Amino acid sequence: MSRRGLETGLSAGLLVAALGGVAWTTGQPFVFPSLGPTAFALAFRRRGTRPRSTRIVGGHAVGAVVGFAAYALIASGVTISPSLSVASTDTLRLVTSGAISVAATSWGMVELDAVHPPACATTLIVSLGLLSTPQSVATIVGSVVILVGAHQVADAMLTEMYGDDPADMGARS
Repeated sequence: MSRRGLETGLSAGLLVAALGGVAWTTGQPFVFPSLGPTAFALAFRRRGTRPRSTRIVGGHAVGAVVGFAAYALIASGVTISPSLSVASTDTLRLVTSGAISVAATSWGMVELDAVHPPACATTLIVSLGLLSTPQSVATIVGSVVILVGAHQVADAMLTEMYGDDPADMGARS
């Protein structure tokens, strides 16, 4: 078992657990699928090339807002589920909402220099009707801000304790 793998796994899990605590105490969906890859990216790159916090927050914000707009304009009132009707208008509205949201999110992230691929999952979560209210969009953005903030605090503490060089880990007492 590699030290980097263990450290990455623990860090990513703790980041999501922090959001889980917020979700548990507020009853709001502060944990959603696209935060898993974001937590991994933050944890894995702790001492390497670090993803810019503004890109992460910006990418998810673009995804959430664009997903909400696509859903509101195209598929409002419909939610993706295993029991969608074959070739129905509602199913067509959902897949159109999803496709347009991914296209517009991809464009928006590039134009705003906020490229963060997991944000395309965020836009699908919203545009397919899973978290598609203004409150949900605010919660999504708040979740990402908390996740990035928790990572920055943990990273600062680890850097203070062990330095930036992975070879330094454990070298200090």
